[in-house]
Amino acid sequence: MDRDLVALLGFVGMFALMAVRVPIGVAMGIAGIGGFAALTGLSPALNLLGNVPLSVVTDYNLSVIPMFILMGAFASHSGMSTELFVAGRAWFGHRRGGLALATVAACGGFSAINGSSVATAATMTQVALPEMRRAGYDQGFSAGLIAAGGTLGIMIPPSVIMVLYGIMTETDITKLFAAGIVPGIMALLFYSAVVGVMSWVRPDSMPRGARHGWGERMASLRELWAVLLLFVFVLGGIYGGLFTVQEAAGVGAVGTLVIGVVRGRLRWPQIKAALISALRVSSAIMLIVVGAYLFGYFLTITQFTQKAVEILVHLPVGAYGVLALIMVGYLILGAVMDELAMILLTVPIVFPAMMQLGFDPVWFGVIVVMAVTLGMICPPVGMNVFVINSIARDVPLGAIYRGTMPFIAVDLLRLVILCAFPAISLWLPNMVR
Repeated sequence: MDRDLVALLGFVGMFALMAVRVPIGVAMGIAGIGGFAALTGLSPALNLLGNVPLSVVTDYNLSVIPMFILMGAFASHSGMSTELFVAGRAWFGHRRGGLALATVAACGGFSAINGSSVATAATMTQVALPEMRRAGYDQGFSAGLIAAGGTLGIMIPPSVIMVLYGIMTETDITKLFAAGIVPGIMALLFYSAVVGVMSWVRPDSMPRGARHGWGERMASLRELWAVLLLFVFVLGGIYGGLFTVQEAAGVGAVGTLVIGVVRGRLRWPQIKAALISALRVSSAIMLIVVGAYLFGYFLTITQFTQKAVEILVHLPVGAYGVLALIMVGYLILGAVMDELAMILLTVPIVFPAMMQLGFDPVWFGVIVVMAVTLGMICPPVGMNVFVINSIARDVPLGAIYRGTMPFIAVDLLRLVILCAFPAISLWLPNMVR
C-alpha cells in the first residue's frame, strides 16, 4: 500500500477511535500497531507492541513524571493547597473579587509544588469553589477561574509537560523550567487583571468579604513555610547543581511526605489516598506515552514526519507565518485532544521544522506549552472544565465554559506577546549555565 495513504488512514482511524470515546493512549496505540502491521507485517508489529511498553516504563528519564505527580499528591492531601487559599483570603478577601484573587494566588502557589494542570484544578475546586459559593460569587465565573488557574500547573515549574518536551527534544529541562517562570507570573497578573475588570463591570457577582486583622494575615503567612521550603529546595537544588531533575523529583516527593508526617497532616489514610491518586494519574500518563510512541514508530516508517517537516519549512509564508499556522493548529487540536497527547503527537513533527527555521528550542517549548494549556479550558473538550464539572456537578458545563472566556482572551494576548518578544521568556534561562 502507498505509505502516504496508510499514514492518512492511520490519522483517520485514530481520530475515529477518539470520537467513539476510546481512551487517547489506546486509540494512538491501535492506530500505530495497525498501520505498522499493514506496512511491515503482523509479526514485526507484535514485536513492537511487546517492546515499547517495557522500554517506556523502564526509561529513567521518564521517572521524573510519577515522582513530581506523587509530590503534588502528598502536597494536596497534606492540606498545603488549603493553606495557600487561606493566606490569600486573609490578605485579599475584604476586597471586591478578593476570594477570586486568593484563588489565583493559591493556584500559582500550588503549581510551584505540583506539575499537573488537572491536579491543580481538581484540588482548588474542592478548596476554593465552596468558599466562593458561600460568599455569593457567580458560580460559572468561579469555576472558569479555577479551570484557568489550573493551567498554571503546566507552566510554572516543576511541569510534567515541560519535562516531556525536554526529553523528546533533548532540550535542557532546567532552562525550560527557568523559561516558564516569567510567563507563569504574567499569567498570574493577567488573571488578576481579569478579576479586577469583572469585579468593576459586575460588582454584584463578586461581593466583598470580611476584613482580616494583621495578626491573622501574618499567621496565615507563617503556615506557608512548607510550600516555600519545598519550592526553594527542589528548584534551588536543581539550579545549585545539587541534583538532577530526576533526582529533584524523587527528593521533592520524599520531602513532601516527611514534612506532611512531621506536621501531623499525613497519616496512613492520607498517604494511602495520595499513593493511589498518584498511581492512577501516572498510569494514565504512561498509557498515553506508550500509545504515542507506537504511533510515532508507525509515522516514522511511513516517512510522514520527514515529509511534513519539508512542507512546513518550505511554505511561502515566512518563519513567523509557519509559527502562526502551528499555533492555530494547536488551538484546533486542543478542542479534541488533551495536552499530553498533543505534545507527544505533534512535537516530533513541528520541532525539527522550527529548528530549521531558526527558532530557539527553549523559547519554542514555552510557546508550545502555552498553546496546549489553552486546550485545557477551550470547548468542546477542555479537560480542566470536565474535571471541575465532575466534582461540582450542579455547575453546568456551559456556565463553566462561559466563565473561562475572559481568561482564554488574556491567554491569547499573552501568547502573542511572547511570540513577538522572545526575550521575555529567554532572559532568565540565559542566566542558567
